[in-house]
Amino acid sequence: MPAAKDVQTTSTMPSKPSTADENVFLFIPNLIGYTRIILAAGSLYYMPEHPKICMVMYSISCLLDAVDGQAARYYDQCSKFGAVLDMVTDRCTTACLLCFLASAYPTYALVFQLLIALDVSSHYMHMYSSLTSGATSHKKISETSNPILKAYYSNNNVLFAFCFANELFFVILYLLSFGYQTSPVGKIVLYTLAVLTGPICAGKQIINCIQFANASKSLAQLDIEERKQARKNH
Repeated sequence: MPAAKDVQTTSTMPSKPSTADENVFLFIPNLIGYTRIILAAGSLYYMPEHPKICMVMYSISCLLDAVDGQAARYYDQCSKFGAVLDMVTDRCTTACLLCFLASAYPTYALVFQLLIALDVSSHYMHMYSSLTSGATSHKKISETSNPILKAYYSNNNVLFAFCFANELFFVILYLLSFGYQTSPVGKIVLYTLAVLTGPICAGKQIINCIQFANASKSLAQLDIEERKQARKNH
């Protein structure tokens, strides 16, 4: 009875879960994001007195930033929630580290405070302008945008290199604040890495300024277009 066999075969085939059955909060890249938050929180707990444990936890949290995006694309689980979660985690962890550095290096406290303000404001403005302009991701840069910003976001290797060197420079400053716990050889390594990553960190701040200016320009242009449309409707 071939017909009966066909019915049985069809009924036993696994059905692909519908979009309605999906739970965005349990997407694999978002689970990685939660892991990043836990590691970052742990690093903050150990930050005042245990630099080695803090460095390990903080570094793993930062490195996972490169993994969640790849997982999202591999499993086709890209989501707006995941993108915002990723950016918020990045901004919060960096801001917390800079807060510590402001207290560890009081002479440069204002510099670290300005870096926090620039980092948070530029990324918020960029994310908001991307969403209001209808972009599917804040990493999707239009052809008319600043060429430096376009080059920064269009190449994942460049993006990772700048972000990694930026965070590494701040981690080095954190470790150097515990100079009494660092061996002479360790200090030489840290100072060498600081010299190598410092210029890249400075370049990252310039990109943040460009990002802020570009987002402001995009939002202002959107305001003008909406006002023109409103006049036409009247």
